[in-house]
Amino acid sequence: MILKVQQNVRQVKAMDRYEQTNRVAVLGISANIVLMILKLTIGIISRSQAMIADGLNSVGDVFASLMTYTGNKIASKPRDSNHPYGHGKAEYIFSMIISFSLLLVAYEIMKNSIDAIFNRREFYFSMWLVGVAVFTIITKLLLFLYTRRIGRKQDNLLIVANSEDHRNDVMVTSSALIGFYMGSHGIYWLDSVAGIGIAIWIAFTGIRIFLNSFTVLMDTSIDKVLKADIINAILKINGVSHVDSVSAKPVGVAFIVIVKVSVPGNISVLEGHSVAARIKERLKEFKGINDVLVHINPTNP
Repeated sequence: MILKVQQNVRQVKAMDRYEQTNRVAVLGISANIVLMILKLTIGIISRSQAMIADGLNSVGDVFASLMTYTGNKIASKPRDSNHPYGHGKAEYIFSMIISFSLLLVAYEIMKNSIDAIFNRREFYFSMWLVGVAVFTIITKLLLFLYTRRIGRKQDNLLIVANSEDHRNDVMVTSSALIGFYMGSHGIYWLDSVAGIGIAIWIAFTGIRIFLNSFTVLMDTSIDKVLKADIINAILKINGVSHVDSVSAKPVGVAFIVIVKVSVPGNISVLEGHSVAARIKERLKEFKGINDVLVHINPTNP
């Protein structure tokens, strides 16, 4: 009965995680499409490299939000015979795709901005540039605060990647706004410099998201703090003499923990099995642990 209740709670949490991620993705797609159209239209008319760069960044944002939606849809599928531990790794695969798109956008922005400097391109200042920039900053700041809260609550890399992207956009557009102001005072080259700064910032974010995804996909084990907490929890269980080893393998958004412990050699097989069951039950209470495998080693009584 208790196990059934726990399973139902996990299912409710998984559904809530899916719905909130889906809401974040749809909201991001809608907002980024509007901002993309505004930025590119005003940027092309005014020939502002910073605004065009910001518009291209929004193109990447639309793609990132689409990847969040698609990755979340796949990751939320239940386990089946071919995927006994579910489809959770889709989150990290699609996060890696987002990182590639950010690096591509950064390259295009960098190339266009450098070309604008060497060819001495000037832009036409207008209050439309300022208006679109301010609107973008406010919109992205609200999206960042919302997605950061959901991302931390759900411990979801896709949402975290989106929240960092929204935060970056606030910084990016703020830099562009400074470039517009200086351009209105005749310092036109600063607009292109702002575009270069935007490119560097986007590339940095893309590399960081890539490394976070790569770490999980390469089956990196749990961190030292969690491992220490697991060992302490096991040692408190009656019948455990020593924790021989603790390792883990990522499966989707969670881990399978593999534990080897020593127990007194004079206890019965049934008692040893009971110790293993208590270890498994205790460790599955930890957040992010999907399953636990326990191996019992006998020691001299």
